[in-house]
Amino acid sequence: MTSLELIAHRGASYDAPENTLAAFNLAWKQGADAVEGDFHLTRDNKIVCIHDDTTRRTAGADIAIQESTFDGLRGLDVGSWKGPQWSAERIPSIEEVIATIPPERKIFIEIKCGPPMISPLRLTLQKSKFQSKQITIISSNEAVIAETKKRLPGIKAFWITTYRKDWKNGKWSPSLEQILDKLKKIRADGLSSLAHGIIDRAFVEALHGVRMELNVWTVDHPITALRFKDLGVDSLTTNRPEWLRNKLHALSENR
Repeated sequence: MTSLELIAHRGASYDAPENTLAAFNLAWKQGADAVEGDFHLTRDNKIVCIHDDTTRRTAGADIAIQESTFDGLRGLDVGSWKGPQWSAERIPSIEEVIATIPPERKIFIEIKCGPPMISPLRLTLQKSKFQSKQITIISSNEAVIAETKKRLPGIKAFWITTYRKDWKNGKWSPSLEQILDKLKKIRADGLSSLAHGIIDRAFVEALHGVRMELNVWTVDHPITALRFKDLGVDSLTTNRPEWLRNKLHALSENR
């Protein structure tokens, strides 16, 4: 790895309301290498950018995404919770998010609602001028990754994992061996992992040894970011791309 890519988590979400065009545009201004966004499918088969399966947390009104039309969601204010200056922000379509992306920059598309999104996503990407190398699909749903590799073989797909501890034996799962088996089974191109102590140099080298990439999320602490950079991870997802890059540079200069 020649450099560490910084991925803006839901856009520059420390400074702007998450998963909005304002957050994505700000991420580009802050020099992010890529943005990460969360996507759901509406009742009328439109792909929209929002993390939760309802609008309650970011819009106040408790509306289920999959039971609503795009037009029905469009009137919701999803910015004011962050501050009154963001009151014009609306739930964006995936086409609007893609339109913000500069040449040679990238997007991590997290599919939140399962395999049914893959067909409309395939059509959307075919209509866009996007290059395959600019896109990575991520999901904690292994069926999504497996289906993505069948339907969109030229696009990278990473499986998302967290970890849980077995208090009887003190071990964390999934283990590295379980992860490698899973990635091979679903034909993934990499792992998108919670930032966790289980990740050490051997973990990173094992993934790279089978040509898998490693993304780690969500890292906003400079010392933690420097540790993962030193381990050789390929990318870090952060809410503060510009701030973290500056802090990493300062830490590296002072060593």
